[in-house]
Amino acid sequence: MASSHTVLMRLVASAYSIAQKAGTIVRRVIAEGDLGIVEKTCATDLQTKADRLAQMSICSSLARKFPKLTIIGEEDLPFEEVDQELIEDGQWEEILQQPCPSQYSAIKEEDLVVWVDPLDGTKEYTEGLLDNVTVLIGIAYEGKAIAGVINQPYYNYQAGPDAVLGRTIWGVLGLGAFGFQLKEAPAGKHIITTTRSHNNKLVTDCVTAMNPDDVLRVGGAGNKIIQLIEGKASAYVFASPGCKKWDTCAPEVILHAVGGKLTDIHGNALQYNKEVKHMNSAGVLATLRNYDYYASRVPESVKNALVP
Repeated sequence: MASSHTVLMRLVASAYSIAQKAGTIVRRVIAEGDLGIVEKTCATDLQTKADRLAQMSICSSLARKFPKLTIIGEEDLPFEEVDQELIEDGQWEEILQQPCPSQYSAIKEEDLVVWVDPLDGTKEYTEGLLDNVTVLIGIAYEGKAIAGVINQPYYNYQAGPDAVLGRTIWGVLGLGAFGFQLKEAPAGKHIITTTRSHNNKLVTDCVTAMNPDDVLRVGGAGNKIIQLIEGKASAYVFASPGCKKWDTCAPEVILHAVGGKLTDIHGNALQYNKEVKHMNSAGVLATLRNYDYYASRVPESVKNALVP
């Protein structure tokens, strides 16, 4: 019976299935060949048919099942009737079998805020860099990111025709994160992952100050956090406004659930209550391990330029 499970675990179980459905939509749009690209604010800020359909699917599916949720999606879409085939009403049973952390067991639906990025890494999606793409559903309570789901629609897409395409990672603070193999970056190496399409002097100055052995320039906040938890990078450094709450909410949970840390460039925790401004105006600094090393190397000039 649904009533025997807590609101949070039912929501995460539903979000898992809903994110998988969104991943299917993202793949289908590419396969059909018409991306329907629209420029939002500039040439690097794009929206595609996949962004629009995936957000309609996610937000409508969540709202039908959890009508008292606050849901904030990246795309500013007009209200319209959603095609029934976009609705996902399943839930991932394995998640329902997990215990809800006691501090969250009494949470009510109306206490939760869900931050949705239907397609993180849109620019890379339009350019065929498909492993950069993620679907992000983050869940916040009292301003703190506490649960999240990341779907990678194209995970394994270069592994040959027999490979299973796509995967879904999920996590809840106090319970853990699942769907991937945790691995640390090589000891003693400083491998920085940072923006591919939103570079500027502040970003470059901050990355240089980390004394990196290597710099990876990739798209998508979700993708960068996955690089941290799979040992491909030591730190995610983005000393610039541009990243939004829907980019960081779900990935932050996955990272925190395995002992990592994500903050702004000043070391402040990000806030996710429904009234908060959407822009992470003081940038992002995230690591799986050795956070203090990277935080200590952020130049004062960069901190002074980025106001929380």
